[in-house]
Amino acid sequence: MAAKKPIILAVDDDPQVLAAIARDLRQEFSAEYRILRVNSGPEALITIQELKAKEEPLALILADQRMPDLEGVELLTASRELYPDTKRVLLTAYADTEAAVRAINSARLDHYLMKPWDPPEQLLYPTLHDLLTAWQVTHKPKYDGVRLIGFQWSPLSHELKDFLSGYMVGYQWLDYETNAEAKELVAAKGHDSTDLPVIIFQDGTSLGKPTPAAVASQLGITQAASQDMYDVVVVGAGPSGLAAAVYGASEGLKTLIIERQTPGGQAGTSSRIENYLGFPTGLSGAELAYRAWTQAVRLGAEFLAPQEVTKLCVQDGYKVLTLTDGSEVSTKAVVLTTGVSYRTLDVPGMERLSGAGVYYGAARTEARNCDEQDVYIVGGGNSAGQAAMYLATYARKVFIVIRGANLAASMSAYLIEQIRNTPNIELLPFAQIKEVCGQDHLEAVMVDLNGTVEKRPARALFVFIGAKPSTEWVCDQVLCDAKGFMLTGRDLITDPRYTASWTKQREPFLLETCVPGIFAAGDSRAGAMARVASAVGEGSMAIKFVHQYLDE
Repeated sequence: MAAKKPIILAVDDDPQVLAAIARDLRQEFSAEYRILRVNSGPEALITIQELKAKEEPLALILADQRMPDLEGVELLTASRELYPDTKRVLLTAYADTEAAVRAINSARLDHYLMKPWDPPEQLLYPTLHDLLTAWQVTHKPKYDGVRLIGFQWSPLSHELKDFLSGYMVGYQWLDYETNAEAKELVAAKGHDSTDLPVIIFQDGTSLGKPTPAAVASQLGITQAASQDMYDVVVVGAGPSGLAAAVYGASEGLKTLIIERQTPGGQAGTSSRIENYLGFPTGLSGAELAYRAWTQAVRLGAEFLAPQEVTKLCVQDGYKVLTLTDGSEVSTKAVVLTTGVSYRTLDVPGMERLSGAGVYYGAARTEARNCDEQDVYIVGGGNSAGQAAMYLATYARKVFIVIRGANLAASMSAYLIEQIRNTPNIELLPFAQIKEVCGQDHLEAVMVDLNGTVEKRPARALFVFIGAKPSTEWVCDQVLCDAKGFMLTGRDLITDPRYTASWTKQREPFLLETCVPGIFAAGDSRAGAMARVASAVGEGSMAIKFVHQYLDE
């Protein structure tokens, strides 16, 4: 989207003079500027207010002095409130020279020009060129993308940052408390501080306190299924779900993928995946997810987000999925790739400060706010290691809190080596967080270091402790193990409940649950590997079994 041309505004109540000045301005400046003409002072003020509301760049105002209702000097003085940096020029007759000289101080006038200005090549253009060049030097073009304005420690602001980042939507974050422009923008869009966070979109529309669904709708992300019946519906858009969607769509199946948050699942929050095949320099989880999502859509898969499946039932062999909004989707087969979520850290203060300095998973959107501050990471898996490396770029010190003696049992060797060679990362073994402290945001953590409790200042706490499967809504339909992971294939056959639940003559396929035609892949499946590559492999394999099931 090309940047808008800056505006030159000409104001005069004499139609002939206004036509002449507009003609001369267009002749010389129309290649780089838009020329607007207005025939009265009050109308000019309204125009300036409208330009400000639309965030249009106003480079120069050229106003006649002798106008009824509002003189030129008064208009130029009033315009300073809305456009302090705009250049101001007064058009004046010889008799009004004294008023023009006084206005140089009172209206911060940049110049005055005598009528007539003929020839313009000598008496008009050189002066205006100088003024416009000076304006261009100090003018900062308006940021042309999505802008998010809110309070730094607002959980909803954090949720929206993560949502936009998850869909790779570039956005500008403006802190309402520290940024003067943020307050002006919010007021100009008709909002106040009670509406925060406010999102302003590229087309100038804005939403106060929006839900992710409202943002998705504005960004053009589909939220309603277009078909009555699908061959396969994939629930969850982590690596396994995206792989299933890519293979399903590429092999001609009518494929729908439903995601309740953003593509990528837990992998999508990873700041850097370095051991995924084919990417020697590594890539971020969000980038991998976005590429896979784009690929699936290009091949013909339909994508619904943010939408959550609340219920799954079987009717005459078909599977019917009920969504949060009450709508239903019918399909011949289902691939459940619902993934896992981080377990909560159950210590005082966690719930109160969640999203305000306390984050589950790698909150990449908050890393820059940790500049030159201390941050703590709880957990010793690869996700924790990747987050530590990313945060170390910004934070003064990154502390990794683990219960054991070292990271060898739970983290890949390449990450352990990187952490060892990063001077501002410190491992705290035999340690645990006992409490998190702060008024409206995290200020300190109470750390138990091998029996000694210390209170330490902390800008942020990132939690990566174990994972629980997101299967609560489906455990009444499919068999799960004691921890809630879905049983498939051979694991089903050895379960004592198998004979009562499996109805077909054949044995279940490798990734099939106890309901024929419902498959499970990725981290929410019992026995899964918890690696991106294996999740992608399982998602792809699931489609092979979907084909076999549909052939029956």
